[in-house]
Amino acid sequence: MSSAPAPSPATPGTPATPRQAITTDPAYQAFWILRIGFTVAPALFGLDKFANLLVDWPGYLAPWINDVVPGSAQDAMYAVGVIEIIAGLVVAVAPRFGGWLVAGWLAGIIVNLLTIPDYYDIALRDFGLLLGAVALARLAQRYHGTART
Repeated sequence: MSSAPAPSPATPGTPATPRQAITTDPAYQAFWILRIGFTVAPALFGLDKFANLLVDWPGYLAPWINDVVPGSAQDAMYAVGVIEIIAGLVVAVAPRFGGWLVAGWLAGIIVNLLTIPDYYDIALRDFGLLLGAVALARLAQRYHGTART
């Protein structure tokens, strides 16, 4: 499996350097956009679980999950925050694995949201994010190798 970018349109048959690829290869650009986005967003949302600046996060925890996990809903959000920060860091270091990790985490969030009335629009948005995380994992299969970090 090669980690070299696809041939540059300007020079067919010749692999582009990473610097050339970032300016000429749309798939390589998409890989980096998704990689940065799925590094920063989970980390920021994870940090906000401790501050509740963006939203009152415990309100997004389904009652049945709150009944299962020990402690309060805010305690659960602290754990969620730690997991999201770790997921963002994994995407930064190992996007082939991190993309699948974030996709799985988003699947769990979607199940949680589908069991809370009136949160279906957020579940649909998170499904779109899940698709983006899968796209990142697939692009990382091609673009993230030992020669490119």
